[in-house]
Amino acid sequence: MGHGLSQRRFQRVKAPAKSELEELVQLISQRVGRCLEHQGLLEQDSESAWLDLGPADDSDAMPHLLGSSVSYRIAVGPQQGRKAFMIRTIRPLDRPDPGLERVAKANGFSLHAGVSCEGHQKDKRERLCRYTARPALAVPRLSLSSTGKVLYTLKTPYRDGTTQVAFDPVDFIARLAALVPKPRINLTRYHGVLAPNHRWRGEVTPARRGKALKTGSNAEARTPTECHAAMTWA
Repeated sequence: MGHGLSQRRFQRVKAPAKSELEELVQLISQRVGRCLEHQGLLEQDSESAWLDLGPADDSDAMPHLLGSSVSYRIAVGPQQGRKAFMIRTIRPLDRPDPGLERVAKANGFSLHAGVSCEGHQKDKRERLCRYTARPALAVPRLSLSSTGKVLYTLKTPYRDGTTQVAFDPVDFIARLAALVPKPRINLTRYHGVLAPNHRWRGEVTPARRGKALKTGSNAEARTPTECHAAMTWA
């Protein structure tokens, strides 16, 4: 980006290489791990690391439900602490997935940089928005087995051949509870010049919202519509 109000503009850069993604996801996992350690939520030794959320108390069971969900463990019931039950009905895939060319994984973290959208590609932008705004699960893919298990059929089988995940009914409710966001929590995070507190945010976003325009000397008058709506579609 340039250095003047009239010069600041986005410029195209080369797509990241797989090695760059792998390096970045390693850095992310290390920083998140250190943050969890400082909060007393992560225990680790020379060979492994695990979440230590402590016993759930009667006043707030959510930390335990969240910890079980992110570690793919059963949260409640006689099987508590065990891995979720996966049903494999096809052979594992032995060929590389071309869709993973710009995906890096490390220590349970994944970083995806394989989707880009031009400003004029409205159809592609709509598909991307629909993907990010999709519900947590697809109700038509839910079913009940003959043994009373809740079965969720995956839209795309995992590479290890998994096509369904089975839950006890109570544990399935616990998984749903873990997906409910806390009040007033932002579900979409922006970084760089798009971050809420960045001094250039008001100069590069359509609604021109940003601290610089509120307090800076170059503040410009905005219409009531610009002051009210963050995005025109909203």
